[in-house]
Amino acid sequence: MYPMAPLIRPALHAMARIAPGPAGRLAFHLFVRPLGRAKLRPAEQALRTAARTERLRVRGGEVVTYAWGDGQRPVLLVHGWSSRASRLTPFAEALLARGYSPVAFDAPGHGESPGRASNIVEYRAVIRELHARHGDFHAVVAHSFGVLAALFALRDGVRTGRFVGLGGVGSFDLLLAGFRTGLGLDDRVVRCMREYVEQRLVPGEPGVWDRFGADHDPGALGAPVLLFHDEDDDMVPLVQARSLARAHGDRARLVVTRGLGHRRILTDPDVLAEAMDFLTAAPAGEPSGERVTTG
Repeated sequence: MYPMAPLIRPALHAMARIAPGPAGRLAFHLFVRPLGRAKLRPAEQALRTAARTERLRVRGGEVVTYAWGDGQRPVLLVHGWSSRASRLTPFAEALLARGYSPVAFDAPGHGESPGRASNIVEYRAVIRELHARHGDFHAVVAHSFGVLAALFALRDGVRTGRFVGLGGVGSFDLLLAGFRTGLGLDDRVVRCMREYVEQRLVPGEPGVWDRFGADHDPGALGAPVLLFHDEDDDMVPLVQARSLARAHGDRARLVVTRGLGHRRILTDPDVLAEAMDFLTAAPAGEPSGERVTTG
C-alpha cells in the first residue's frame, strides 16, 4: 500500500528527533493523500452527464459538486476515501426515480476535483456549504470514510432526517493505526503528526480527536440510522459498525451482509431496496437491533 515506505520511514524517524514540526507536517501530508484517483465507470457515465455540475471554493481549494432533480427533498451522498461521487450512482438513480433530489461531491483530490489530498475537515467544510445551499437534507447516505466525515459534519450544525451508512469507518484511530502500520512509524512520528493537526488543521477546536470519532455525541444526530456492513469487508472490520450501532442505541439498525465485501455493498440490489424503504418511509419509530442477511 505504501511502496515508498522503506525510503520514507527512516527520514521521518530522523526528522522527528531533530525537527518535530517538519516531521509532523510531512507525515500529515502523506496521511491525507488518496491512494490513487478512481476513474469514472461506463455504468456511471449517463447519470454523471445528466448532473448539474458546479465548482465550489472551500478552504482555499476547488471542489466539483453534482445535483439532480428539482431541489425538493435533497439527499446528500458522501463517497469514501480514494473513491468518487459516481460510485453511489445506484443510490442517486433510485432516489431520483422516487422524486428525491440527490446531491453529491468529489472531495479534493478525488474524482473530478483538483488537488492531491483531502481530509475530514475539508469534507466537513464541503458538506456545510452544500447544506447552506440546499437546506436541511431529507437524508444522508455515506460509504466508508464518508460515514466518519458525514457524522462529523452532522454533529456540527448540518441537519438531516435520516442517515444510511455502508461499510462505515467509526473510529479515526482505525485510520491512524492503518497509516502507522503501513509505513512502520514509531510513536514519536505519530505524536508529531497529531500535534501538527491540532495546531494547524483545527486550531481552536479542543478535544478534536474525540470529536473525529463517529460514535462521539450520538445524540447530536437526532435521526434514525440504518447501517449496512459486510462480515467479509476487507477494508473496515465489522466491529466498527457494531460500535456505531451501540452508540446510537434504539435509533440504529445494523444489517450484516455476507459475500459483498467493502465495495459490492454499494451495488447490491437487496441492500439498495432496503435502504430505499428506509429513506422513503413515513416518519415513525424505526426498528433497531442487528440482522444478518446473505448477499
